[in-house]
Amino acid sequence: MTPQQPRSDAPSDTAPDRRTLLRGAAVVGAVGVAGVALTACAAENEAASPHQKQLLEGPVTVGAADDVTVGKGKVYTDTSVVVTQPAKDDYKAFDARCPHQGCLVTKVDQGVIQCACHGSQFSMNDGSVIRRPAKHGLKALPVKVENGEIIVG
Repeated sequence: MTPQQPRSDAPSDTAPDRRTLLRGAAVVGAVGVAGVALTACAAENEAASPHQKQLLEGPVTVGAADDVTVGKGKVYTDTSVVVTQPAKDDYKAFDARCPHQGCLVTKVDQGVIQCACHGSQFSMNDGSVIRRPAKHGLKALPVKVENGEIIVG
């Protein structure tokens, strides 16, 4: 009697079975998706996505100085700029794109510039981070008021 040769399609002792392979693929897939999500969230200060407005190139009149009252601010979505007035006649301008993921900040409330995408908050005085996830403050931009108009850039 001759010893039987193992069938070529039979599982061997060293090869994983189909169920083990499928479980491994599911785990790798889940880890891959989580990794992509974390990588996207960690892409701070990288270029904004193509659908977002670009930052100003050169000085631009964004609006009337009367639109930004003392202790408040205004987000100019068409130019991706936020202008604040922490004290009378002391205007500040910042890139309105949150450095966390590039979303535009949404409002200025009680001295705080707020980003609704992930909850980051920034000081209206200097654009510094008050609340994360943003690790870096808003980029300050040159601003002046001439003839009652706010000019940024």
